[in-house]
Parts: sequence; structure tokens; C-alpha cells
Amino acid sequence: MNLFDIFKGHISTIVSSMMSDGTLPGGLDVERLTVEPPRDVSHGDVTTNAAMVLCKQAGMKPRDLATLLADRLGTLEDVVSVEIAGPGFINLRVAPGFWHRTITDILSAGSAYGDSEFGASEKVNVEYVSANPTGPLHVAHARGAVTGDALAKLLAKAGYDVTTEYYINDAGAQVDTLARSAHMRYCEALGEDIGSIPEGLYPGDYLVPVGKALAERDGDRWVGKEESEWLQEFREFTVASMMEMVRDDLKALGVEQDVFTSENALVQAGVVDDVMATLESRGLIYTGVLEPPKGKIPDDWEPRPQTLFRATEYGDDVDRPIKKPDGSWTYFTNDIANHFDKYRRGFNIQIDIFGADHGGYVKRMKAATMAISGGEAELDIKLCQLVHLIKGGQPVRMSKRAGNFVTLRDLIDEVGKDVVRFIMLTRKNDSQMEFDLEKALEQSRDNPVFYVQYAHARCHSVLRNALGDLSAEDITPEKLRNADLDHLNDPAELDIVRIMANWPRFVQSAAEAHEPHRIAYYLNDLATGFHALWNKGKDDARLRFIHDDDRELTLARLALVQAVAFVIASGLAVFGVTPVEELR
Repeated sequence: MNLFDIFKGHISTIVSSMMSDGTLPGGLDVERLTVEPPRDVSHGDVTTNAAMVLCKQAGMKPRDLATLLADRLGTLEDVVSVEIAGPGFINLRVAPGFWHRTITDILSAGSAYGDSEFGASEKVNVEYVSANPTGPLHVAHARGAVTGDALAKLLAKAGYDVTTEYYINDAGAQVDTLARSAHMRYCEALGEDIGSIPEGLYPGDYLVPVGKALAERDGDRWVGKEESEWLQEFREFTVASMMEMVRDDLKALGVEQDVFTSENALVQAGVVDDVMATLESRGLIYTGVLEPPKGKIPDDWEPRPQTLFRATEYGDDVDRPIKKPDGSWTYFTNDIANHFDKYRRGFNIQIDIFGADHGGYVKRMKAATMAISGGEAELDIKLCQLVHLIKGGQPVRMSKRAGNFVTLRDLIDEVGKDVVRFIMLTRKNDSQMEFDLEKALEQSRDNPVFYVQYAHARCHSVLRNALGDLSAEDITPEKLRNADLDHLNDPAELDIVRIMANWPRFVQSAAEAHEPHRIAYYLNDLATGFHALWNKGKDDARLRFIHDDDRELTLARLALVQAVAFVIASGLAVFGVTPVEELR
């Protein structure tokens, strides 16, 4: 149940009725009117701009129209007061009985509360991580992985048909470098003294087991052979080994993607040729000479004819090269093919989670997606800024296994999967983040994951304590739905219900904006409200959850407590975090 959709429906019905009886002219368009919580809670529970949106169409002054609407809104069963504010906003206060029905709805839905059909099963592809398969995932990848995974879960909760995807960049020169690095470890495994790893190769210890595995499988088959004889074999084996490691690391983070697409496989399948034929047929490929880059001109820059994509026709700053001087496709061209492949698979909504170093890539990729789909597909790119790890006030920089960075697995081993996931989502993706390893494990108000988990654990502590006077059967969600919720009339109790009633709308708006971090703010607000109510009960016995001498009041408050636990669990599920019932 989305409170604000309900009242938008009421307003639409009222406007239709007023058009039918001649109070308003026919044909008014109500699609643009909004119904939302007021910015200042003292103004009421619901506010709408209906009068201001419809006044021009109706040929009336906003406040005059607001008066007509307010008179009819005031007759609704769930409305206790209506006020007109400012230029014509209409503020409503909702009866306690409406909030009580919200608790019943939550107890019926459980942690599925907030699920909706808003997305109408529209297909969405969310691509995230997509790291080059040249080593273990690091901390920055963790942020992209968590952001993409939570966004996918959020969209699914809002009713979209979501597919998660990892694009394997296995067609570039870096994979040849990886194969050469693995060859050195192969020689090392066969007893050769390889000395220090040469500059330009990957030095991390993670390639040691790859070299051993190749030695065990092939023996000395490749010793002394020309690179051309072993390079392809080593490429395939090492990429497969790296991707197995990547999958294991992602699984440790709670991420299991639906599709893994190989760049090399797309090229081999002719998808690049298909997409180029499509762009050429639309007159979007030409030979031309680009202007020199703005600012300082590189020493090696020279004006020369290039095969270019007309990216400027779709909002990019310049047209983009799609072929290298040697005639091979650019990385950008293969990336166009990747998005073309998604479009052919039916994804008109595509979302990519990229690292901060891809900032210059956004406009060209959006332009390409528009071009290959004839304007049908829309690409949203989310850039994840850097994560700075600190411990004891000092930066954490190195990982022996990786060679020059902290791996994702290092971070998970240090603080745990759920802590990593939650904290990575406490900031918007395009904000830099400082991840304090000590605070992440601290049991204090300053630790956001602890604060929310503590609220959930407190809910279950209350329910366990109630078993002293009530049976387990008495306090099941099914039985608590029948509690007399009229006993819930304290403003602090109703404030919590108002927060919970906003959860379906919050899910919808966060999904629409592609911003899963908003859920962290919501969960913090709900946890704050519950902790405040708990503390009030410590100071005022009347507000305690359990009353030995008043069974009906106890059941009503236990219904509230169980509802809070369900909504927190619903939010944590979006984050891929397991709610705890007891903190140790």
C-alpha cells in the first residue's frame, strides 16, 4: 500500500467528479499533480500541488481551486483536517485509523512490504564490476559491486524485470600481458629462477597458483617455445582462472550475477560487424580529421584521417574514433557492440556502474546507445568514486597478494560481508568515501550498520521478552494483525508508523532515480525513531512495550514492534544484508 498513491487516486477521482458535475471544465490532465509528504511535518501528513497544476487548465486562481478541492477532500473518511498553504498547496492530516491499517498491511506482507508493480515488468539490464580479468577485485570494485547489486534488488522490488551482468574485457592487449605474466609463473613452477617480475607485467602473487596449475597440466610442453605457440593457450587458461577467482570474491560479497558476457566472444560472433553495419546504414560512420584536443597538444598528436562515429549527433562533445591506426577496432567500438547486444536481447533500459576513471566515457557511450537503438534504448551510467581505507587514523594501501592495492577479499575478511555492503551504500555513488575499518566494527551510534541492526535486534528482544506472559502463538504476525490497534495513540508511536507508511513510496522513488543509497537514509530514520521510542519507555512506564496488567495494549505495541522489524528487514534485503535478531 502506497499512502501517496492512494491519495493521488482520491484526488483524481474528485477531479473527475467535479468535471462530470460541471464544477470544473472537462479534459483536465491530472498526470502532473504530485502527492507527497510535506517538507515540514508540522504541516500535516500529505501535501499536494493539484490546485497549482490544474488551475491554468481550469481557468481559475490556484487558491480558489484549492478551496474547491479541499472541501471535497475533507469529506474523505481517512482525513481529519485540510489546510491550504502558500500559493495553493493542500495539506491533509490523516486519521489514526489509517495508520493502524498500515501496521496491518505490513504484518500481512512481512519483509515483502514495499514490493510493487511500479516497474510494470519492464526489462532492465544492470552491468556492474566488469573489471579487467587481470587480477583480484579491489576495494573500488567492491563499491561498484555493491552499488550495482543493491540497485538491481531495488529495481526488482519496484517491479522491474532485472538482469544483472558482468562484461569480461578479455579482448585487449592487457590480456596478452596477463598471459605473459602467467607464463613467467609457469616457468617458476617448473624450477626456473625468474628473478624479479619485469616492468609492465603483473607482479602479484595471485598468479603463482595459475602458473602451478599450468605446470601440473602441461608439464614442460611450453618450455623454450615461441610466444606465438603458447600465448593463446595461456590467455584462455589465465582468463578462466581469473574469472573463477572473481566469481568467488563476488560470492563472498553476496553477489551472484545472472550473465557473464565475453568481449572476445562478441567479437568472434560478429556482433562488432553487425553494429558497424547498423551505424553505417544510418549514415553515422565517416572518415574525417578531428580537431586537436583542447589545452596542451600531445607531442605525438598529428592530424590524420580516421574512421569516426558521429557521436555529436547524440549529444557528445566530439565525434569518436572507432578504428585504431592499424585497422583494428577501438575498445570503444567493442563496448558499443556490448550495448548493441543488450539492446537486441530486449533491454531498452540499460544501467552501467563504472569507476571514477570512466568519467570521460559517459557522453560517448550514451550517444552510442541512442544511435544503435534508434533512440529506443536509454543508458544511465553511475560513476563510483574512490574509497579511501583508513585504520587507526592511517591510510591502508597495500596488499601483498595483489601487489599494489587492497583486495576485496582482504576487506571482507577484515569486517565481514554485511558491513562492507551497508557502509558502501551510505554515500551516493559519485561522492568519495572514507571507510574506517575500526569504526565499521564499533558498536556505537556512529556506525550506521550497527545502529540499524541494533534496532532490528531490539525488536526481536522485545518479542522474546513478551514470551514471559504470552505464548509464541499469541505473537505471530497472523495473530498480531487482529490486535486492537486503537491503543496506539501516542504521537511517538504514530510518528514511527508514518515513517513505515512512506517505505513503498521511498522504494519507488529510489528505484526511479537509480539511487540505492537513499535506502540507508531511510533505515537510519526508522532506526532513530524506534530507538527514541525505546528510550522513552525507559523513562515513562506508560510507553513500555510490554504491560503485565494490560494484554490488549501489549499486543498492540508488539504489532508495532513486529512491523518495524519487517520494514527494517525489507530495507536490509535491498542492500543484501542479513538482519540479525541478536547482537553479540
